[in-house]
Amino acid sequence: MDKLTPEQRKKNMRAVKNKDSKIERALSHALWHRGLRFRKNVTSIIGKPDIAIKKYKIAVFADSEFWHGKNWKQKKHEHKSNQAFWHQKIERNIRRDLEVNDELEKQGWIVIRFWGKEILQNPEKCADEVTEAIEKIKF
Repeated sequence: MDKLTPEQRKKNMRAVKNKDSKIERALSHALWHRGLRFRKNVTSIIGKPDIAIKKYKIAVFADSEFWHGKNWKQKKHEHKSNQAFWHQKIERNIRRDLEVNDELEKQGWIVIRFWGKEILQNPEKCADEVTEAIEKIKF
């Protein structure tokens, strides 16, 4: 049984962002201050990466734990209402992430994925990982 009324649930779901989220902004900010230039939510690249550095063919995704199924095997059973819908939705998101990774790698892209909490806890560490990928490509 849902703890929220249908109106409350509708309001919550409408507030979910698909771009320019808090985690995306934190990572963008850390990268920008390092002098890295990039594009956000590039529709011409499969999977529409949150951050794309086309010069080095690096696609960065900032994945939220809920929507992308972090620790899905353990968390799967925490859904109390509408389980069939949520299980199908999140499992499809997980499969799509893998498909996108495979396709981008076939096209020569380096794919980097971060969990939202990982970014919020230490955006500089995430920016370090992107910078290291660029350095590997340069040399």
